[in-house]
Amino acid sequence: MASEKRSALNKELLFLILQFCNDEGYKRTAHIFERESGCYFDMEFFEDLVLNGKWNKVEKYLSGFASINDNKYSTKIYFEIRKLNFLEALDKNDRAKALDILMKDLKVFAQDNEELYREMTQLLTLDNFREHELLSMYEDAESSRKILMDELKKLIEVNPIFHGKLKFPVIKSQRLRRLINQGLNWQHIQCKYPQPNPDIETLFEDHVCQWPHDHLFMQSTDNPQLDASLPVFPSSWFCGPSTVTQAVSREDICVSGPITSVATTSVNMRDSNTMSQNSLLGAEYEVASTVLHSGRNHSPESSVSDDLPIISMNNGMLQNFEPVSHTDLPKTVARILNESSSPMSMDFHPVQQTFLLVGTDIGDIGLWDVNLGVKMLSRNFTVWNIGACSTMFKTAMMKDPCMSVNCISWSPNGSFFGIAYSKHIVQLYSYHGVTDVQQKLEIDAHVGGVNDLAFATPSKQQLVITGGDDKLIKVWDVITGVQMHNLEGHEAPVYSLCPHCKDGIHFIFSTSVDGKIKAWLYDNMGARVHIDAPGLACTTIAYSADNKRLFSCGTNKNGESFLVEWNESEGDAKRTYQGLCENSSAVVQFSPIKENFLAAADDHVIKIWDMDKVEQLTIIDAGDLPANPHIRFNKDGTLLAVIASENKIKILATAYGLQLLNASVTGFVNSSSDVSDGPRKHVINPSVANSGEADAHVPTNCDEERIKDAKQKIIDNANNKSGVCKIIQISMPSQCKSLQLNGYGEADKISRLIYTNAGNAILALASNGTHLLWKWPQNDLNLSGKATTDVPPQLWQPRSCSRMMTNDLTDSTPEEAVPCFALSKNDSYLLSASGGIISLFNMLTFKRMMSFMSPSPAATSLAFHPQDNNIVAIGMDDSTILIYHVRFTKVKSKLKGHSGRVTGLAFSTAMDLLVSSGEDAQIFTWNLGGWGKCKSKQLQFPDERIPVRGSNTMVQFHQDQVNFLVVHETQLSIYEAKELGCVQQWIPEDSTRISQATLSCDSQMVFACFLGGIVSIFGASDLQLKCQILPISYLPYTPRFSEYNEWWVQRKCAPPCRSCKST
Repeated sequence: MASEKRSALNKELLFLILQFCNDEGYKRTAHIFERESGCYFDMEFFEDLVLNGKWNKVEKYLSGFASINDNKYSTKIYFEIRKLNFLEALDKNDRAKALDILMKDLKVFAQDNEELYREMTQLLTLDNFREHELLSMYEDAESSRKILMDELKKLIEVNPIFHGKLKFPVIKSQRLRRLINQGLNWQHIQCKYPQPNPDIETLFEDHVCQWPHDHLFMQSTDNPQLDASLPVFPSSWFCGPSTVTQAVSREDICVSGPITSVATTSVNMRDSNTMSQNSLLGAEYEVASTVLHSGRNHSPESSVSDDLPIISMNNGMLQNFEPVSHTDLPKTVARILNESSSPMSMDFHPVQQTFLLVGTDIGDIGLWDVNLGVKMLSRNFTVWNIGACSTMFKTAMMKDPCMSVNCISWSPNGSFFGIAYSKHIVQLYSYHGVTDVQQKLEIDAHVGGVNDLAFATPSKQQLVITGGDDKLIKVWDVITGVQMHNLEGHEAPVYSLCPHCKDGIHFIFSTSVDGKIKAWLYDNMGARVHIDAPGLACTTIAYSADNKRLFSCGTNKNGESFLVEWNESEGDAKRTYQGLCENSSAVVQFSPIKENFLAAADDHVIKIWDMDKVEQLTIIDAGDLPANPHIRFNKDGTLLAVIASENKIKILATAYGLQLLNASVTGFVNSSSDVSDGPRKHVINPSVANSGEADAHVPTNCDEERIKDAKQKIIDNANNKSGVCKIIQISMPSQCKSLQLNGYGEADKISRLIYTNAGNAILALASNGTHLLWKWPQNDLNLSGKATTDVPPQLWQPRSCSRMMTNDLTDSTPEEAVPCFALSKNDSYLLSASGGIISLFNMLTFKRMMSFMSPSPAATSLAFHPQDNNIVAIGMDDSTILIYHVRFTKVKSKLKGHSGRVTGLAFSTAMDLLVSSGEDAQIFTWNLGGWGKCKSKQLQFPDERIPVRGSNTMVQFHQDQVNFLVVHETQLSIYEAKELGCVQQWIPEDSTRISQATLSCDSQMVFACFLGGIVSIFGASDLQLKCQILPISYLPYTPRFSEYNEWWVQRKCAPPCRSCKST
């Protein structure tokens, strides 16, 4: 085993060396290394050689991986290459070269096929080899090489010699440099007299700090004891200047998300042998870079990185430290849902995580709002189109009309859900929010029961996968219902499915009731992997939330149950967990809980394991459970649904889950007046209705009677069968819970306001270029530390920094400036401009990392690429869009199309698109691959509605990353990104103009404010008005309502974090 691990590490080292060579531009060296090591076959490089007809180099590169006599595939590969080389020589009428190829290269194949060799010899006698009937289709060298390459790809992919060598592993950029830098950090930590800014002169010897004659230590701002900071290593280890280090206390780490540019070590000099877990923030250094602006001072730090683990020192060893407590498990029964028949399968919505789908033993389905304990939707089983069903299905229904739900499941983005039934049928619904559910597809999928169903999106195509009693796995297109693949190979009914993607390869794990596990690609070429489940148990498979660890749990015919973690590379069990019952009467159901724990429903309780330990950690006794109940966690692991006796479903919650549920009920306010009785499809989400703002203090909670009335009104609207619900109007401060954020002396007006992506802070940009950050504390009143009206946030800045983040206003014109900013996805970096130079700030230290692009033109809109913080989109005042690479300090592309300043930018990784909008009221989509223009659309204005000159058009993507919101002063619209078709539109009935609007955190609502101060809440799926909040309810009396509009709507629209709906 030790030798195997050593071999695996050696192979990984080869890949790191290859990555280093490619990063440094040593392409030729990299390909030589690939050939000599045989660790990675670069198909793209190989294809380039083939298409250019460099046959000697083709064979030389190929020889590092395969020889002619390895197997039939290798023989075929070499033969096809040499045959085309021979034909090209004939085509050029170079008989001498053709004869040489025939005698030297092709003769080796003669002994296995003398007749073929003889025919090739006869080609030398023909004036035109195309006279041979088998070669009459030969056109020219270029087209023949393409045909050959397609054939070679297929041969290489099925050749076992090349297995495991065709995919380059996903490795973070500059990984080898980072590992060496970490080693130097570790050596420096071990120095007896560690010095700040040590001089690293060589890698050939270990680093040791010498005691200086003028030895000084850095003074901590928090502690009179002495601190030593981590070293800054030579800039030669980075693509840019060296990383600046600075001591930062744990208390200063406020905004969620790692920052690469700060490396911290805080060593208590009273005890040099121990270090608390809170005292070391280790830095996994990224490649440093700056974007320098000539003539100005800069504080370069490092390039923009996504990941930084917190590291602790324990007994002299460094290890990743993430505090995990099993006390934060869903142990408290928060709700009990009563079904009319026995529940069989459940699934929480992936986005709206308090919505629970349930399927029963009589085929009924229901959609529950766990917040309220209300069933929002119910459907009885019926066949939609009996005429389209098979005769076998009709016969089965005639014999036994009973139908049960075997599986019910949401698609990954929550836009579809599917039901697998006990006889033949699969039904798919499209979901558009709250109770808007529409029939999509009915498929007569299998002979017998459909035992499992799962969604997948390989190549961005929405697919549903089914497995049934007929031992088959079938793959269907969700949109058209066309069967894409038919996977045959199981010898018993298929029990469960687990689609997954790793290293860019999409595949499907499947299990059958005879204890066999198989893995399939999306083709019809059979299973690629065949494994026996432990104990040949009937098994389910699942990955951890981070998709890095694979687990299975099952029960065999003898009642023995097995919960194991798999070693994917070896195909065997890595660890087997202890504590499952030895005589289970049914298959034990299990589920990973995020990245830390495993849960299995066994022996009338729910058993919990730490993923890293085989011993059982604890149990959760929800009471009145069957022996092996079905369980389902929501995505965040804060809620657990478990099927109990007497048709009940118990909802268990963590402490934070309880806080969410309680907030959604007790925080809702009653409405005092109705505005309209027009038809409506949806009701307002109660978790959003309490978001009105009023006084500058935190008022007491509404009395119990009001809460009860408000809840009943929502329930009545949810159950309203006529489709008519009244618009709620909030007009009094007593109907709201409000907070007022303490300001900053020099900030006179707020220009921009957003929630952080983590949902635990609010970031504002003032008119003077100053940024303000309010952070919610984590305490007994706010266990999650997320945004809430129960606890006021505090204005925050690092203790090590005495100044706020402030934009450079030099060369800017305040009255013409368009302030704009953007946060990186992990809240680590802030890009901002106030009409002047663009600044990149480190959100942990508040320090400006770089400045670039002085006006004019000025930046008017900013956006980070969601998958690479080093790439940013910059909308300009001159109507262009710049795609800028921070690390390389250069403009990658300049996009032209708008005729006015660019005012909105939004990325969609699902669609590989950038959407832009401008004051010209045009929308453009741009491809992320080559940054080419895809589509454009001109907004259509209502009759006699002339927009004010310079009106901004804003865009924001829905959580499904397919549709996006367009906001203009004259309208709200929902567009789909692919064709820029307008899906929904809302236009004010009068001349009222919209000042700002945004989607809620779960994309279920749209919050819009108007110049008169009114705030309206719309359903995002249909843009139907749900609620109006009058300014008198949230603002003190003042004629200057409009000044608050931008500020208020950003505060009031729920933050990007799904857990912050109470704010």
